[in-house]
Amino acid sequence: MISTKFKQTTIAKEVSLIGVGLHTGKDVTLTFKPAEPNNGYTFKRIDLEGSPIIEANASYVTNTQRGTCMEKNGVTIQTCEHVLAALVGMQVDNVIIELDASEPPIMDGSAKYFVEAIEEAKVVELEAQREEYVVKEVISYVDEESGSEITIIPADEYQVTTMVDFGTKVLGTQNATLSHLSEFKSEIADSRTFSFLHEIEMLLEHGLIKGGDLNNAIVYVDKELSPETMERLKDAFKKDNIAIKPNGILDNLTLHHPNEAARHKLLDVIGDLALIGTRIRGKVIANKPGHFVNTLFAKKLQKIIKQEKRNYVPIVDLHAKPVKNINEIMEMLPHRPPFLLVDKIMELSKTHVVGVKNVTMNEPFFVGHFPGAPVMPGVLQIEAMAQTGGILVLSTVPDPENYLTYLLKIDNVRYKHQVVPGDTLIFKLDLMSPIRRGICQMQGRAYANGKLVSEAEIMAQIAKVK
Repeated sequence: MISTKFKQTTIAKEVSLIGVGLHTGKDVTLTFKPAEPNNGYTFKRIDLEGSPIIEANASYVTNTQRGTCMEKNGVTIQTCEHVLAALVGMQVDNVIIELDASEPPIMDGSAKYFVEAIEEAKVVELEAQREEYVVKEVISYVDEESGSEITIIPADEYQVTTMVDFGTKVLGTQNATLSHLSEFKSEIADSRTFSFLHEIEMLLEHGLIKGGDLNNAIVYVDKELSPETMERLKDAFKKDNIAIKPNGILDNLTLHHPNEAARHKLLDVIGDLALIGTRIRGKVIANKPGHFVNTLFAKKLQKIIKQEKRNYVPIVDLHAKPVKNINEIMEMLPHRPPFLLVDKIMELSKTHVVGVKNVTMNEPFFVGHFPGAPVMPGVLQIEAMAQTGGILVLSTVPDPENYLTYLLKIDNVRYKHQVVPGDTLIFKLDLMSPIRRGICQMQGRAYANGKLVSEAEIMAQIAKVK
């Protein structure tokens, strides 16, 4: 089920952070920039020709061995989860993340500094409504090989619980819970990434941790620290002395929380599930989570949401006062009966419109389509959608009566069910991208009897009457 209870958000101004990538060791500047409604989270590689953009999308995930990495058209973004977790935790819906390298700065290994930057930029509301997937049934994913399992169940808000057990005495079994996103900053954001000594040795041997030091990763000592390893760590971390603290971690670090490892895993879950691209209202329960299982679950949930969106029927009170009645529609549109195919506008914002058409036997097209078996032609359903969309695009100019709307292109048209006399058609059109130079690209869907009956991607343009 898709809900639009809240408005979308972005940030008021751009803000930058400078640091190094954990795995690349390269200096990098990350800049958060305000974005338009429905932009979501997009990474922009300004160090590459053309400044290519990669959307934060689970379908682009290619590697999860040392963080969540994405690739699109040969362009990569590495270790994106901490940045995404901060954006979700601060309830930012739309932002452009500019990078001059492939990997965001590791900072202290947590999301703390990203949260502080977002606070500095200030979160602001947009006019568009936020889509939120409301979980109505239990959805699970199990990785048989690792024993990892992620489940989401119905809840009144987005909640996450993580349970970790790596089978080591030094770490033991830990749990962490986030009951309200408003607590992300105080309870989760400062929880740093962690690793085990045997993993650090392997990474150092293969030159895969060039930006690490003892201030951006908790190192749990799960094996005997040999003199050779000690010297290698001193050299890698540029320290004169390295020792093991009584709690089993390398020195120069004090835990922020006794269960900091579980809290960081929770942070990772939030960041990885941001790749779904839709806000969630439900409780996530993750047992032994990791980037691999997190992103596979994100892909599964993304597929379910996409299918439900296709079948989602907008809830429209047909008895409510319309935003625009038939006379007000005719003041904006040049169409007239019998070719005026929308009766009422029930919702209208800068990014969407909802219209209604009552289909009766008096429609002239039923005379020949078809005698004895009247069916509304599919092409007229699309025309009715386009007319409804015309209200959306014409509402962006102060004098719509002086403009005409022209249909430019129709893509991905699908017909699902017949429309017959007595049906009430509900049209919902959403902007696919901001309106530029009078050109509007919309996703249109028509519903009747609680079902999706037709859909299409429509491109139209308004032009001033000469």
